[in-house]
Amino acid sequence: MSVQITRFPNGFRVVTEHMPGLQSASVGIWVGAGGRHEASEQNGIAHFLEHMAFKGTDRRSALQIAEEIEDVGGYINAYTSREVTAYYARVLKDDVPLAVDLIADIVLNPVFDEREIEVERGVILQEIGQAMDTPDDIIFDWLQEAAYPEQPMGRTILGPSERVSAFGRRDLTDFVQQNYGPGQMILSAAGAVDHDAIVRLAESLFGHLPAQPQKLPELSRYQGGEARHVRRLEQAHVALGFDQPGYRDDDIYTAQIFASVMGGGMSSRLFQEAREKRGLCYTIFASVGAYSDTGLLTVYAGTAEEDVAGLTTLTMDELRRAADDMSEAEVARARTQMKSGMLMGLESPSSRAERLARVVAIWDRVPPLSEVVDRIDAVDAAAVRAHAERLTQGAPTLALYGPVDSAPDVETLRRRLAA
Repeated sequence: MSVQITRFPNGFRVVTEHMPGLQSASVGIWVGAGGRHEASEQNGIAHFLEHMAFKGTDRRSALQIAEEIEDVGGYINAYTSREVTAYYARVLKDDVPLAVDLIADIVLNPVFDEREIEVERGVILQEIGQAMDTPDDIIFDWLQEAAYPEQPMGRTILGPSERVSAFGRRDLTDFVQQNYGPGQMILSAAGAVDHDAIVRLAESLFGHLPAQPQKLPELSRYQGGEARHVRRLEQAHVALGFDQPGYRDDDIYTAQIFASVMGGGMSSRLFQEAREKRGLCYTIFASVGAYSDTGLLTVYAGTAEEDVAGLTTLTMDELRRAADDMSEAEVARARTQMKSGMLMGLESPSSRAERLARVVAIWDRVPPLSEVVDRIDAVDAAAVRAHAERLTQGAPTLALYGPVDSAPDVETLRRRLAA
C-alpha cells in the first residue's frame, strides 16, 4: 500500500504516499492552529508566527535557512489559514531528510529575535496595506466578518494593523505553547519518499515532545449580514455568502456540485446569464469554502456601478430557479468537473501531501480516492435541487466595495431569494 500512517504515543502523526517514478518529494508539517484558534486580542498572531519561523532558529540564521534549501535546488514556504498553519518544502528525493530536519527546526526552535520581530512587523503591515488596496481580495475578509460577526471564524487571517503593531515576543511564545503540541501536528510527505525512513527521522525530532491537551476553537455560528464600503473605484465589487455544511458533513459534496453548476466555469448558470447573455460583468464565479463545523458558499463578481442592482437581482433569481429546474445534465457535468479537477490536481506531490494532511486531520485516515468518487457520483439532480431550496430559506450575507451607494441591501436580496 502506497499510503502509510504512523501515530506516535504523544499524538504526533506521520502520513506518506510513495509515488513511483518521481525523483522529487513534497514534505511539510501541518499544524492545527490557524486564525480561528486565536483569542480576540491575538488576532493575526498565527500569521505573524508563520513569518517569524523563517527568521532564525537555535541552529540556523535566516540566511542559513534560505541557503540550505536553495543549495540543493529546493523550495520552502508556508501559509496560514483559518484552521491550519503549514510549513512545507519541495526537494529531490536524496534531500528529503534535510527538508524534514529544516522544517522541524523552524517549527520547534524559532528564536523570535526582537530585531527580526520589528523587521517582520513592517513586512506584515505592508501586506495588510496591500490587501486593503486589492478590492477583489479584501472583500472576502469583509464577507467572512459579516457572515460570522464577533467570533474567531469571522476575523481576518492577517489581523488588524493595531494588533500587529503591538505584538511582542511573549505573544508569539504564548501562542506556540497553547497550540503547537505534537497532537496538533501532522508530518505529510508525498513523492519519492520512504515511509520508514521518515518515521525514524520524525521520531528523533518529535517523539520526545510531551503530549498536551488540544485547545478546541470556538464553534462557528453563521448569522449573515452586510458589509458596505463605499469608495470611488472603477468597478463595484460584490460578494454574496450563504450558509453551507462543513467538510465532515456528507452534504458537502452536494454543496460543491451546486456551486460548480452555478458558477464553476464558463458553462455555469451565472457565467452564461450574467456575462454571456447580458454583459453585466467580466468576472463571476461561485465556490464553497468548508471548515470543520461550517461552510460558506461565495459568489463574487466585479461590475459597473450602474449594473450592481441588476447583477445581484439576477444572482438571487438564478439561485432560486435552481431549486426548480436543476437538470441531470448540469449535475453530471459538475460531477465530472469535480472528479477530474481532484484527480488532475493529485498528479503533483505537493497536492498529494496537502490532501494527506487535510484528510488525516479530518478523519484520522486517508479515504481511498474510489470512496470519494463514489460520494461524488451519489449526488443527483434531486439532491442539488433540495440543497438549492434550503438555501433560498436562509439568510444571505452581502459584501460591497466601490461605488456601491445605491446597491440593494441584504434584506432586499433576502426577500428576492425567498420569493
